[in-house]
Amino acid sequence: MELQEFMPLIIIAVILIAVAILFTFIPVMLWISALAAGVKVGIFQLVGMRLRRVVPNRVINPLIKAHKAGLNVKTNQLESHYLAGGNVDRVVNALIAAHRANIELPFERGAAIDLAGRDVLEAVQMSVNPKVIETPFIAGIAMDGIEVKAKARITVRANIDRLVGGAGEETVIARVGEGVVSTIGSSEAHTQVLENPDSISHNVLNRGLDAGTAFEILSIDIADVDIGKNIGAILQTDQAEADKNIAQAKAEERRAMAVAQEQEMLARVQEMRAKVVEAEADVPLALAEALRSGNLGVMDYMNYKNIDADTDMRGSIGKLSEDNNEENDHK
Repeated sequence: MELQEFMPLIIIAVILIAVAILFTFIPVMLWISALAAGVKVGIFQLVGMRLRRVVPNRVINPLIKAHKAGLNVKTNQLESHYLAGGNVDRVVNALIAAHRANIELPFERGAAIDLAGRDVLEAVQMSVNPKVIETPFIAGIAMDGIEVKAKARITVRANIDRLVGGAGEETVIARVGEGVVSTIGSSEAHTQVLENPDSISHNVLNRGLDAGTAFEILSIDIADVDIGKNIGAILQTDQAEADKNIAQAKAEERRAMAVAQEQEMLARVQEMRAKVVEAEADVPLALAEALRSGNLGVMDYMNYKNIDADTDMRGSIGKLSEDNNEENDHK
């Protein structure tokens, strides 16, 4: 009897649980919102999204937005883009912005741009409102050796047709920097760059630097020009210092060779003196041998000693005369 009394409550609880599960698995409110917006979406189609692990809100809400904007977008297109890992809401917003700006952007191209990792909505906005890219100071050296630094502002517009596979901002900045350096380097004097900075922008703009990039360069403006170092003078100073070092090294080499030659001559003189001393040491022995053998008589020996003494005396007198002459010259 007691179980029969609680049966209505149990049935009501079971019904509430079943309804909760139904509303959780089947987005009935989303289906009602789609119908109210005029988007025809079947309830079983929403169930199929659940089974395919697609969040219905991520597809149906952008679909409603596109339908209200007058775009012809199919549910299968949005669902396939979601399954590919794309941002469905951002692609739909880009399509709406392009439609309002009269820019031709098919869904397939917008989805490809989004899957390529680029912000398709930002690209559309940049097509309507061009972007200004400012480069850092780019240094170049004129023909007179003066360093010139220039900063450029590049106004670009997104090229939707080249967004997939086109180069980014870094390539544009690098190409503009190369053009600025080339233009400054071809100037005969740095004063020409200071007088006509617009010549840099004209020369760079005429090079077609936006080829192969995702942008279209509208204008290149030189924002600031500064004078840097006198590179020519620095190079000449360095060259003079290098030449001086080379000359010093060669002079040191010549000095070392002269010292070596002098040392060699001194060694030869010492060797010759040693030979003379050795020869002088042999003279007494030769005299003694001559006296013993009878080849030299006593009178001959005495004459030899007299001549030797006379030679020493004459040498002393000559030296004394030279000293007297030097004293007279000093006086």
